Amino acid sequence: MLNKEYKYAMLGVAMAAAMQFSSSNVLAEPNQLSDVKVRQAIAYAIDMDTIVETLFEGKAIVADSMIPNGAFKAPGLNKYAYDPDKARALLKEAGWDKSQVLDVVYYYGDQLTADLMVAMQAYLADVGIDMTYRKLEGDVGEQLNVLPAPDSDTSAVKWDIAYGAKAALALQEYYNGYRSNKNSYTPANPDLDKLIDGINASADPEVQIAAFAEFEKYENEMLSDIPLYYQQLFIYESDRIDRAGGLYGNAQFNYDWGIHNWEVTADDSGKKVAYTNTAPSQFFEHPLLNPGLYIHSKVVFDRLLTVNGSLVPTGGQLAESYQVADDGMSVEFTLKDGLTWHDGEPLTAADVAWSIEAALKVPAISAVFSNTFNSIDGAKAFVDGSADSVSGISVDGNTIAINFATLDPNFMLTFGQFPPMPKHLLGDMKAAEFQQHPFWQKPVGSGPFKIAEVQMNDYVRYVPFADYHGGVAKMDEIVSFPSGENDANVLKNAAAKRLDFGFTKSVADVKGLEEMAHMRVVPADIPYTRSLRINKYANKP
Repeated sequence: MLNKEYKYAMLGVAMAAAMQFSSSNVLAEPNQLSDVKVRQAIAYAIDMDTIVETLFEGKAIVADSMIPNGAFKAPGLNKYAYDPDKARALLKEAGWDKSQVLDVVYYYGDQLTADLMVAMQAYLADVGIDMTYRKLEGDVGEQLNVLPAPDSDTSAVKWDIAYGAKAALALQEYYNGYRSNKNSYTPANPDLDKLIDGINASADPEVQIAAFAEFEKYENEMLSDIPLYYQQLFIYESDRIDRAGGLYGNAQFNYDWGIHNWEVTADDSGKKVAYTNTAPSQFFEHPLLNPGLYIHSKVVFDRLLTVNGSLVPTGGQLAESYQVADDGMSVEFTLKDGLTWHDGEPLTAADVAWSIEAALKVPAISAVFSNTFNSIDGAKAFVDGSADSVSGISVDGNTIAINFATLDPNFMLTFGQFPPMPKHLLGDMKAAEFQQHPFWQKPVGSGPFKIAEVQMNDYVRYVPFADYHGGVAKMDEIVSFPSGENDANVLKNAAAKRLDFGFTKSVADVKGLEEMAHMRVVPADIPYTRSLRINKYANKP
């Protein structure tokens, strides 16, 4: 067993040496990452306990599965505790070719990620694996997720290992993506498909627990991904904000935080303005892929249902009432009377039906939404063009009824996150060009705030929607500044008192915010796992 002093020294010295390393070699054929022994060796080679204790300052949890602690967790999982000797032995058994250099990619721009890449390079070099690392630019989703041609055994992605994260809306999301021909880095595998069918076969928690345990045990050995750590989310707010009892929860998604009831200290002019981030730089990202990541997704759009901070459905939002069949194969929503869009047009059940059908053809959509909508009776015929509408969806006045062809255990969660959209403004859209529609330069929703002014790549002003069904918001205005999930200006804007609320997963941000007397930070446990995606396909020559 290596003592702590040795491990810390190894981390520091090897990181310094690794920063001098570079190579332009490419992975030789055949792809040795398809050998489970190599993947296990990589897991044993990285000392995540030391990385979490040092680089992450203890603000993360070492992972033993893609599914976080506190959820469905199989007993007795191998934690792959740091063991470089075992890693070397496994590589020797696998006949590892030391001349190859692994291409590792990532998409975060923070210093902590860069430091992690240096540490990984050092740990892998110590056991005989060389790697380079690079940040993906441009269309990151395409570079990570492009699929090979059907039945191909050759990879379509141009990397060996990708460092990234899954912030799951539903736990099935961690593993549904491994299904054959749906994953960019894991070849078709009937054993995986059978296990995936098992975790989607029932809404009964006891049945799900057993199915997840079987999947976790399989993946814990096979390591399609190498789980590294579970990260908390940190909600921050200034002392100007009074949530009026509103919830704290998983701020990457939508929950019943009651922002229309929040109060904020008035400025010198007597105006109550709150400042936040995640405004757009070029266009408002549509909320079908990341339903609550950006401020406009939270305050401009409403959902059929509300959920609490743990994303458990709690009641109606746009829906006055709803009824679920005992077998879970149908649901009926009755909308509130008098609902309108921000432009004054009526919001109807027909808008909801159109939004679901549109979402079925939009290319970039949450996996949870996609699974729900593709489970509806008639969805397949609509998508392939043999039907003009989804037969399992019917509208009668204020009521929309949905019948499912296959069970989806998470459909209530979907309707707590999925935002109906205005057909009268988006009805002419082409699904493949959905994000490019002019609507996303200044979207119109039905939420508590509407967009008053857009200065793209500068700021967006949101003002209360006077006809909001939940009551007029008490704050006079929200101003948001451009940023993505990782905001490089959090500390600067917070120090200047130009940031009143938001969330971060950056340890450096948390430390800096905690040192500001006017800011408070609230940690939230979330299903969020960072891992190494291992490309097991053969690479193109």
